[in-house]
Amino acid sequence: MTGINARSANKLSIVSTLIDSALAFRRGRPKSGLLLLGAAALSSRVPGIGTITSLFLRLARRLR
Repeated sequence: MTGINARSANKLSIVSTLIDSALAFRRGRPKSGLLLLGAAALSSRVPGIGTITSLFLRLARRLR
């Protein structure tokens, strides 16, 4: 069995950000969806940006 390395963790982060983006669009939050989609695109160059964006949006929604 192979372990999780940085490359597979980055791919997992990108996929989870894309899923969060799709869910945001489905829930009627197009601005959040676009922000998450952009973060997923940038995640290949800046690892972790998608996860940080997702966490930030969840925190912002909770604090409203």
